Amino acid sequence: MGQNLSSSSRKACVAETVSTSFPQANTLMKSGSDDEAGDGIEELSLIDKYGKLFSELENGTEGEQKLKIFEMNGLMSEMAYSDVYSIFTKELFDRMDKMVERKRLSIENACLLVQRVGYWKMLKNPLFNEFKNSFLNRRFEKMIVKEEKKRKRRNENLLVGLCECYLSLNSRFSSELLSICVPCLLKVALNKEECKEAQKEVEMALLSLSKIVGRERVLEKLYLNEIKEIIKYHQDHQNLTRLAYHSAWEFLIARLGSNRSLADVITNELHFVAEATRELEELSSCADLKTKEVAKRKKEVKEIVGKWIKTAEELFLCITSWKEEYAELISFVAKLYRASREKEQMLCERCFSFFNEIANNATESVGYFLKEGVFDIFCEDLQQSTLEDVKLWRSFGFLSDILKRLNEKKDNDVDEVKRKATKKEMFERMEEEGYEDCITSFFERFNFLNKRYSCDALSLNVSDYHVNV
Repeated sequence: MGQNLSSSSRKACVAETVSTSFPQANTLMKSGSDDEAGDGIEELSLIDKYGKLFSELENGTEGEQKLKIFEMNGLMSEMAYSDVYSIFTKELFDRMDKMVERKRLSIENACLLVQRVGYWKMLKNPLFNEFKNSFLNRRFEKMIVKEEKKRKRRNENLLVGLCECYLSLNSRFSSELLSICVPCLLKVALNKEECKEAQKEVEMALLSLSKIVGRERVLEKLYLNEIKEIIKYHQDHQNLTRLAYHSAWEFLIARLGSNRSLADVITNELHFVAEATRELEELSSCADLKTKEVAKRKKEVKEIVGKWIKTAEELFLCITSWKEEYAELISFVAKLYRASREKEQMLCERCFSFFNEIANNATESVGYFLKEGVFDIFCEDLQQSTLEDVKLWRSFGFLSDILKRLNEKKDNDVDEVKRKATKKEMFERMEEEGYEDCITSFFERFNFLNKRYSCDALSLNVSDYHVNV
């Protein structure tokens, strides 16, 4: 791996490897082949810089490889989606696998390089799937099992890296590998040091765990005590990054799909709703949602705001009993919707999804929506003369779902009294806001909207949009 090459031989090797793995760099490498070393480096694109460094890995010592990988990982933070897709193909991962097989790249350095790709995927693009069908992925899977079996001779750092690569860059997981990866990464996440290096390691471990989606069954004994300790310790000492703290919750709430009994732990013991509300308030104070801010920091803050709302939505889809404390969260998301609907379309869509999914799954939500101003928001939307078709279709669909819920009679007498009271309040609010006039003005467009948006068609029966008390 560390043999010496002459200057001309090294240059030929670099050109050949870049030409093979990064064909878009071919012209540039040819034109610069006679330049002195280092000339024209500033002219290289990010793709070409990355390709040049990658081509040099095969002929460096392990230490030299590591330095180049650190530089390559730094370049990734500057890359656009198209750059990453152009570079990290299945063929490139397969090439890395051959380098490992021929001992031209250490497994530790391969893992270090792939970990950064996994981090990029988790933060930027969940649809990036080039790694999962590669030979390198299969090698990593086998090595996870192999390292786990070593016990006393186990390379803990390597196992952690392999587990993070496996979870971050795949979409389906084997139960055998989950039984290894979950305890391994939770052990990392239990590190309570507050130095930056430790916090980043904990963040990567929790972020990787959060990618284990709800359809994947994980035995409670593998995670529950540990994840509770991680969350409770942060609540007392604030030792996690914001992203790490959210990731811990995301991992736990994803387990609700196969274990509904966790709802009590999440809502009553760990107080997720209060924590989510507090986090959203703190995060929103860092980002003025009424202005179009493009600074990187504020963009990241808004992304985490969206993550918290999505995770809260997943919880509300699973809980069966509602509490008054939930009103504060609903009220705050309503404020976010108002603040974001003109300038922050993606965040606005996330808030709408939160309300829409709850309306579809919980009758109790209607009363909260009335009380906390959610219904008023959609009335305001409908009264805009320039309302876009998609917003019109969306708003009427949302409101018809609410009315459908209000018409469902309750078996319990107490709940039935509440339903009738809410229905009366809804009727009065609609009358006060001139909602029936809105129906009349827009109703002729419903048939057009149904043709344009074929799923979840709007009812063409006008009475479905009225409240009868």
